[in-house]
Amino acid sequence: MRHVFYKHQEKLTDKQHWYLEHYLHKSDYLERAYQLKEGYRQWFEVAKTCGQEGLGEIKDTLYRFYDLVRASGVVEFERAISTFHNWQKEILNSFAFDLHNAFGFGRFDRFRLKVLLHHQYKDVKIRIAKK
Repeated sequence: MRHVFYKHQEKLTDKQHWYLEHYLHKSDYLERAYQLKEGYRQWFEVAKTCGQEGLGEIKDTLYRFYDLVRASGVVEFERAISTFHNWQKEILNSFAFDLHNAFGFGRFDRFRLKVLLHHQYKDVKIRIAKK
């Protein structure tokens, strides 16, 4: 039933919602973790639409999420927000400037090849212009 926990809450069928509630009532810790997951997902959905002018609001909401995580006692989320805090500038810039991944590459293997190619030829003083 793991897929029920991953799916957006509003997209659950009645049967899936029943299973979700059934399992969440068995563990307060699991219920808190699920609520945090949904809170993060909602923050992320709003952050994607705010753009550069809403950066202050996105940041304030993220800080409120940090506070919720710290109050929850869910250790796994506490580690996650530590990573978020370390990369916060880059994460917020990705929303403000519509940046999604390194150099616009959707596949890591292509990005890796581009980096390796760059380093192999970085001492060559020729620049090839794009057409």
